[in-house]
Amino acid sequence: MSTPVLPDRAEVVEMLAAFGQRAADSVPEALGSLELTWLTVEFEQRYGIELDLSDEQFEAVRTVDDAVAVLRGAVLAAGVARS
Repeated sequence: MSTPVLPDRAEVVEMLAAFGQRAADSVPEALGSLELTWLTVEFEQRYGIELDLSDEQFEAVRTVDDAVAVLRGAVLAAGVARS
């Protein structure tokens, strides 16, 4: 069984930078709902995992670090490895 590759902060920032085609260093720490929605779709496509976040979970993601934690948890829960 292979170990899942967990998304790190740099990868999450890279995905967010694609929203609005901006440089990674211009991605703000605080996330808006549109950025989070974009990130969710990008993550699902990249990892092949469907995120089923409750409204409470979705609202709890306010920063890049919050997003990293939620996405890492999703990968671990799904137990998938990326090639």
